[in-house]
Amino acid sequence: RRRMRVLELYSGIGGMHYALIESNLSYQVVAAVDINTTANQVYTHNFPNTALLNKTIEGITLEEFNKLSFDMILMSPPCQPFTRIGLQRDLDDPRTKSFLHIVDLLPRLSKAPLYILLENVKGFEKSAAREYLVKTLRECQYTVQEMMVSPTHVGIPNSRLRYYLMAKRSAQQKVRIQEKISAPSTGPAEDAPPAPHICPPQDKSHTCPCSTQLKATLEVQKKQIQNSDLSVQQIQAFLEPQEDVHEPQHLLPPKTLLRYAQLLDIVRPSCRRSVCFTKGYRKYVEGTGSVLQCCLDTSVEDVFPSLDQCSEEEKVQKLLDLKLRYFTPREVANLMGFPQSFTFPESVSTKQQYRLLGNSLNVVVVAKLLQLLVTPELQHKDGGPH
Repeated sequence: RRRMRVLELYSGIGGMHYALIESNLSYQVVAAVDINTTANQVYTHNFPNTALLNKTIEGITLEEFNKLSFDMILMSPPCQPFTRIGLQRDLDDPRTKSFLHIVDLLPRLSKAPLYILLENVKGFEKSAAREYLVKTLRECQYTVQEMMVSPTHVGIPNSRLRYYLMAKRSAQQKVRIQEKISAPSTGPAEDAPPAPHICPPQDKSHTCPCSTQLKATLEVQKKQIQNSDLSVQQIQAFLEPQEDVHEPQHLLPPKTLLRYAQLLDIVRPSCRRSVCFTKGYRKYVEGTGSVLQCCLDTSVEDVFPSLDQCSEEEKVQKLLDLKLRYFTPREVANLMGFPQSFTFPESVSTKQQYRLLGNSLNVVVVAKLLQLLVTPELQHKDGGPH
């Protein structure tokens, strides 16, 4: 069977390429395209034989695209125009220029690709960019499937809810892909907001007294539910061997512990959850990724309630006793589904490694979606998703 010719846009550190390997499909990446020079260094280090174009996508002409003669496009366009933290400028953001260039070229290609897979952040589904893409795809006779998937849905203990769009150019009936992705277990959806809570009417200048307490209680409940979901693996399966981790350089310093203790998301090796690792991991504390508790003799629940009654010195000591450390770049890569064969060149600093991983995607999730997109009938002998 002829190998499928794949064009990898916004290739980053090669997450989509690794997903192709993981999917067991017969493919050839005809070109990868990205303008991030550090990401390109990592890509070439891991895929030295793949043609990597270090240029802007909007700088690639229709003629050049046609010469590549691809059957599939994989892309993860810049997410900043659509993020909660970004300004959500959508189509007005100059970073969507390259994405619009691709969408505009689609109807004009001499040979339209059979398959398209796009990954982006939660928020993209409400954007004008998404609307424009779907409209163009439908006009070009593509069947479109959209969904939100997190690694926890495929048994990986990391929350990274992302939007996926899969398009197939075919007269065949639509495949109900959503049903084939392992559904999250019962109980509140992993990334779903807590049930609405109505506060008593009051002067708007005051914060509702029950809201902070309620939020904390709901957060604890949500973590308990996630940790009891046996369909998700434990964190320890993704950790480096203890002897390979140079612990002192990964331990949280006293200054950080003292200032940000209450904001940390702390997990133990036996946990079945961790929060999304972003490009700001280790640079910022809140919402950038979990930290690991290495000393298991004490529980966080025992330490935290008494902290307010302690002197600064006692406080630091109690927190240091927990031995809280950051996940290493290798461990973050493991949680994102990258294989052991994936490595960083020595020239890439630890800070850059976290940044690049935070901008990447979950390899296992994309691999499963690729299998379902290209071979919907492909299943395990037991009938479950392959």
